[in-house]
Amino acid sequence: MTHLAANGGSPIRLQQWPAWPAPAPSALNALNEVLHSGRWAISGPYQGKQSFERRFAEAFAAYHEIAHCVPTASGTASLMVALEACGVGAGDEVIIPGLTWVANASTVAGVNAVPVPVDVDPLTLCLDPAAVERAITPRTAAIVVVHLYSAVADLDALTAIAKRHDVALIEDCAQAHGARFRGRRVGTFGAFGTFSMQHSKVLTSGEGGAVITGDGALSRRAEHLRADGRTYTAHEPAVGEMELDQTAELMGSNRCLSEFQAAVLLGQLELLDEQNERRRANAALLDDGLGALGIRPQVSSPGTTERTYYEWAGRIEDDEIGQLGVGPIASAVAAELSGAGIYTSYPPMNHNRLYRPASRSRFKAVAGLDLTGYSLPVAEDAGRRVVTVHHSALLGDESDAKDIVRAFEKVFTHHRELRG
Repeated sequence: MTHLAANGGSPIRLQQWPAWPAPAPSALNALNEVLHSGRWAISGPYQGKQSFERRFAEAFAAYHEIAHCVPTASGTASLMVALEACGVGAGDEVIIPGLTWVANASTVAGVNAVPVPVDVDPLTLCLDPAAVERAITPRTAAIVVVHLYSAVADLDALTAIAKRHDVALIEDCAQAHGARFRGRRVGTFGAFGTFSMQHSKVLTSGEGGAVITGDGALSRRAEHLRADGRTYTAHEPAVGEMELDQTAELMGSNRCLSEFQAAVLLGQLELLDEQNERRRANAALLDDGLGALGIRPQVSSPGTTERTYYEWAGRIEDDEIGQLGVGPIASAVAAELSGAGIYTSYPPMNHNRLYRPASRSRFKAVAGLDLTGYSLPVAEDAGRRVVTVHHSALLGDESDAKDIVRAFEKVFTHHRELRG
C-alpha cells in the first residue's frame, strides 16, 4: 500500500502557502512614482528630489543604528565591494565558512584572493571560532562570517580573533536581516555588514544588496567601487545635472541598485520586523514539533537577542532515516505540503558543484583556488543530514506549522517506502 504523496498517496495538505515575495501596500505607488520621475537610476540626471536609492540607504542605516549604507546591485556585489574596500586583493587569503552559498567563495576569487573554507560549529552551523584561529596565516586579510539560516555566529569570539590578528571581519547578513546580537543589529560588528535582497530573502526586491559600515572612509571607498569610481556630489546639483562626482579617487565597477528596486525595498523594510516576529513564533512551534520527531533544531550563539528565520534548519538524528540522505526526505515532505519550501542544506564548500574556478579562463593561472582538499567533516555531515524550511512557510498561522510537523511525521513513519 502506498502512503506517501511522493509515491502517489494522498498529501497532508492541498492548501497553498503564503506567497513570497509579497509586495508592501505602498509598492505600486512608489513604482509609479519612479516610472514617471525621469530618473530610473542614480546614474541618471538629478530631478530636483531625493532619489529612492538615497531614501532607502538612509532608512536602512537608521534601522541598523549605523552611520552609512551603500546599496548595491546584489548580495554578490555587496561582498565584492566590502572585500575590495577593505583592501583585499591578489595573493590574500580570506577565511569563509565551509557551509554556505557558493558566492562566499566565488566573490573572494573574483577579487583575485584565495578562499580558505573552515569548518562550522555543529549546533549553530556558523563559523567555528577555533577552526578560524587555526586557519589564520600571515596571508590572511579578512574573515567573512555568515549568519546562516536562522543563527547568529559567535561574534564575541570572531571579533576578538579579527582584532587580535588585525584582519578585517566582514559579516554576511544575507540571511539575517533584523537579527540582533547583544542588543545590536548584526552587520554592525565588523568592518562591513553585507546584505542580499535576492528573491528568496526576508527583505527583497527580486535582486539587490547593500553594505553598511560605521566608518566614513570605508563607506566612501564602497561608493566609488559600486559606481564606476564616482560618489555623490557634496552639494545638491541643479536639475538635469549629474549627482555623481567623477573624483578619480578609486576605480570601480557598475554595481548600482536601480530606482525601482530601491522603491520596492523602502516599503518592504516597513514590514520586516512584524514579519520576522511571525516567523519566530512559528519557528518555535517547529522546534517543539520537529524536535519531538528527532530533528535537532539549529541553535544560535550565546549572546543572540533576536533571531531572523530565513530558513528553519534542523539535523535528522535517526541513523536509519538519515542514511536515506536528506534529499529524498525533503522532496517527500514537500510533496505532502503542496510544494512548500522544504530543502536540503547547502553542500559543503569542498564539494560544491557550483564552485568551479577552473571552468573560467581568468582563474586558471591562480594557485590555491581548488577547495576539494579541505577537510570539513561537520559541514559534510550537515550536507547529508540537515533539512530546512523556507521562511515563506513560517508566515502563516499555527495550523500551518502543525501541517509541517504532520508531514515530517508521516514521511518518517513510512520512510521505508522511499527506499524502493
